[in-house]
Amino acid sequence: MSLIVRAFPLRAHPRDLEAFATALRERKAEADAFYRQYGVSHESWHVQETPEGNWVIAVTAVDDAAQAAVRYAGSSAAFDSWFKKQVLALTGIDVCVQPLGPPTTQVFAWEDDGRSHGELQARA
Repeated sequence: MSLIVRAFPLRAHPRDLEAFATALRERKAEADAFYRQYGVSHESWHVQETPEGNWVIAVTAVDDAAQAAVRYAGSSAAFDSWFKKQVLALTGIDVCVQPLGPPTTQVFAWEDDGRSHGELQARA
């Protein structure tokens, strides 16, 4: 299992990102199938406000990131294409070219060996 963390510049208004999230909730069956076909067991999006503008931070747990990235980039399925168009419109990032988003390098990680990962919760 890989944990992918990436940051995307939010070039659209935050309400447009909210609309995309709402559309995914409304299309739950399609979204579930979309994520599962790539081995994704978790994805969350977080907006971070900075003096330079808003960023979307996406956190994804996926079985095999490299394999999923190749299949995702090459997919032309209707839902996948719609999803990719939304990401491009919101961030300017073409996930057909950068399927895992802008390159990210982990520089630090810490885990409490006494706690299970199931106990972790996102902090708002």
